Amino acid sequence: MSFDKITESESKYNHLEQMSVTDLLTNINKEDQTVPFAVQKAIPQIEAAVTKIVSQLKNGGRLFYIGAGTSGRLGIVDASECPPTFGVSYDKVIGLIAGGDTAIRKAVENAEDNTNQAEIDLKEYQINSNDFVIGIAASGTTPYVLGGLDFCRKNNIPTGGITCNAESPLALAADFPMVVVVGSEFVTGSSRMKAGTAQKLVLNMISTASMIQLGHVKGNKMVDMKLSNHKLVNRAIQMVMNELNVSEEKATELINQYGNVRNAINNYTK
Repeated sequence: MSFDKITESESKYNHLEQMSVTDLLTNINKEDQTVPFAVQKAIPQIEAAVTKIVSQLKNGGRLFYIGAGTSGRLGIVDASECPPTFGVSYDKVIGLIAGGDTAIRKAVENAEDNTNQAEIDLKEYQINSNDFVIGIAASGTTPYVLGGLDFCRKNNIPTGGITCNAESPLALAADFPMVVVVGSEFVTGSSRMKAGTAQKLVLNMISTASMIQLGHVKGNKMVDMKLSNHKLVNRAIQMVMNELNVSEEKATELINQYGNVRNAINNYTK
């Protein structure tokens, strides 16, 4: 299939090796500033996906991210941050990467070229039609991701796709495509840069909006966050102090007694 593979297009800059550090940083930053505007254009697509994701999660489903390389790692980062931030279980949002956990740190040769592995990986989680799977691939051509979406389509599992190439196989295969066209990279083809930034921004939007819709935020506070370190415990105490207008001592007592902000607030009696 032929389409315009913008992620591989020639950089607008040349002779990078002759640039000063100042020029390199300035030009990279100039390109980075274009990314949020590209994401903005995709908000209607992202909204459609989030609406479906929320519906699936409310019915007991899970959200899966599948990707290879940078795309896979970004999905894993987003998934891993949902439990501590929003208090959901670790099996609610799941990130899968071609090549398995080894590929999080080191590239696994040819892992992304296996069209059957995503199906195998998803089946390990007994995936079903209550779930939602998002394929992440800047190019929109990664076999691991496309194979996963093909498996989902055949099994009535709804899918989304985050890509930076319009009319790419991923954009056409996903039920809910999210296409963010960021243009050529500063270093030709280095899609970990603008494309990666775009993917990260979209993932932030998807998980945060979904979790808010599911009730895991009160006001603008992470009331369900897991108190896994001193910083978060101190934040929780401050949140309880502000919400209930109580002393630090009382807020600390409530947090120690009830374990998180929501329970502390809901169970407080004067």
